[in-house]
Amino acid sequence: MGEVLLDIKNLSVKFESRFGTVHAVNGIDLKMKKGESLGIVGESGSGKSVTGLSILRLLDRNASLSADRISFDGEDLLKKTKSEMRRIRGGRISMIFQDPLASLNPVLSLGRQIEEAIQVHGGLKRKARYQKVVEMFNAVGIPDPDLNWKAYPHQFSGGMNQRVMIAIALSCKPSLLIADEPTTALDVTTQAQILDLLKKLVHEEQASLLMISHDFGVIREACERVCVMYCGDILEEGLVQDVLFSPLHPYTEGLIKSIPKLRGSERLEVIPGNIPRGTHLPSGCVFHSRCYKAKQICIHERPLALTIKDDHLVKCFTFDSKRKNLWR
Repeated sequence: MGEVLLDIKNLSVKFESRFGTVHAVNGIDLKMKKGESLGIVGESGSGKSVTGLSILRLLDRNASLSADRISFDGEDLLKKTKSEMRRIRGGRISMIFQDPLASLNPVLSLGRQIEEAIQVHGGLKRKARYQKVVEMFNAVGIPDPDLNWKAYPHQFSGGMNQRVMIAIALSCKPSLLIADEPTTALDVTTQAQILDLLKKLVHEEQASLLMISHDFGVIREACERVCVMYCGDILEEGLVQDVLFSPLHPYTEGLIKSIPKLRGSERLEVIPGNIPRGTHLPSGCVFHSRCYKAKQICIHERPLALTIKDDHLVKCFTFDSKRKNLWR
C-alpha cells in the first residue's frame, strides 16, 4: 500500500434546522493514498458534498462536526487554526465546485481571479504571476490568454468557466484536488472534455483526486477506487471495476441496474421507496427499508464493514459471495 495522504476516522456531521437535527454524515472512515483517484458516488442528499466540505472545514455555522481525526499528509486538520486552514485551502488542498457561475466572482476578470489564487498561495511577483496565469490558460485549453484575461464569467460558457475553475484549483499545485460534481451542468461532449482535462492535469501535477458524483459513468472514467454512499454512510468500497461488475451491497446493485442502457428497450429498473429524511434516519442498516434482501437483524443492528478481497469492503448482513456479476 502506498503512502497515505488523507485519513478520516469516524467523521460525523449534523446540521441544526427548523425541522430538527439533520444527520448528514454518520461515522464514516475514508483513506486515500498519494497519487490516487477516489470517487464518492450516491444519490442526492447522501452526504457526499458534506464530506468534501468537512475536509476543508467549510461547513455552515449551523453545522457541528466530530471526528477522531481528519489527517492530511500526517497533519490533523481538526487541530489547525482558521488562519492555518486558509493557507491550506487553495494551496495544498483545492476544490472545484459544481456551479462555476456561483463560485466565480462576477465583477472580477477571469485572469485576475486565477492571479489572486497564485498571489495568495504562491508568493510570486507580478510578472511571474502573469506568466503563470497565461500558462494555466494554455493548460486548460482557453485560447488567446491576453484577450480572455480581461473577460468576465458571464461572457464565457459553462464549460469554459469550469476550465477557469480547474485553472484556479491547480494553479498552486495542490496535493489533493476535491471535485464536487464538476460536470453536472455540462452537455455530454463538454463533460468528456472536462474529465479528460482533469485526468491529464492531475496526472501531470502528481495530485490526488477526490471525485464526488452521482454518476457512475463519471466515476468509472476518472477514478481507480470508489466509495458508495447512502444516508451519510459508506456502504461499499473497492476498486471501480470490482464494484461495478461484482457489487456486494444491494444498494450498489440497485444503482447499477438503474443506469440506462443503450442496447434493447428494457424497462428502466428503479430502487423502491425514497431516501429517508436526514432528521429521521432508520435504525439498524440505513438501507433496510428499501432493500429486497432485508432480514430482521438489518432492522435492529448496524452492520460493520467486512473486507472481502483486495480492499473490497461492504456493510451488509445479507452479503452473498456467490452472487453473479450483473453486466456479464
